[in-house]
Amino acid sequence: MIRQRGKFRTPGTFRTQVITTGTCPYLYLYYKKTHVKQYLKEGRALRTETTVNQPRDLGIGKELTNLAAMAKAGYTASRRLLDAECISHDPAAGTAALDMLTSPVISTTCTRVPGMRFPDPRVQALLAACCALALRPAGFTSRDLRHYLAPLIGKTPEDMTSGQISYDLRRLRAHQIIERIPHSRSYQVTEDGLTIALFLTRLAQRLLIPGLAELTSPGPPGRSRLRQADRAYRDALTDLARQASLAALPPPAAITRSNHEPARLCYQPSHTPQLDSKFKVPAGKDNLP
Repeated sequence: MIRQRGKFRTPGTFRTQVITTGTCPYLYLYYKKTHVKQYLKEGRALRTETTVNQPRDLGIGKELTNLAAMAKAGYTASRRLLDAECISHDPAAGTAALDMLTSPVISTTCTRVPGMRFPDPRVQALLAACCALALRPAGFTSRDLRHYLAPLIGKTPEDMTSGQISYDLRRLRAHQIIERIPHSRSYQVTEDGLTIALFLTRLAQRLLIPGLAELTSPGPPGRSRLRQADRAYRDALTDLARQASLAALPPPAAITRSNHEPARLCYQPSHTPQLDSKFKVPAGKDNLP
């Protein structure tokens, strides 16, 4: 709560600005006579700068010998603001990691290696095998990969050819999931590869598949919170669309009827509808036009 009056008022300066079209947003943080400014330089690059007008506000003297300490304090303030604005994961790094895995790779020999779509059962089996083979301190060979991979895809090790195993190893190496140990025929799972393999296998087996099974099940929702939330979300979207369509309709115009326009009937089963003394309509739904 911000208290602007009284004995225990909140210290500092507070401003509010309504951002409209053409307004460049900026951020000011004040501490006594020191402030941190953040804005878009030339409308493109984010710039953060700290201005210290009174070094004693930070416990630093005014002598020139304290210039390095003042610069360090300003840099620390800027970094703390950026750290506070950072979310728990970096979207750019996450996008790059996902693109590295799912996009095709051109090797040094100009060979195109296709991407690894992580929902694919074969890719899931490869990632699960890498999670198990990462525990080998001396690395693993193509024979070890065949031994772990075959049961995961419903085959026996004898059913898999050496060409298939070489193809899988080439895909894992191209996407930096594994790397070859120098001067040997063994491989080891990279640190980033193990992180990606653990995350994607858990994501598919513990989140995507069970969640989609709940959402697409033909049975009643029961006590499934996911299906109840999905139904509530769809109902809210339906209501919003209905309100939007009603707001878009034109207002009803006045209904005028000419002498030559035929009259319209509304069927009421309680009595025989009549137009006037000249026309009579027998009772019964089947007799209505």
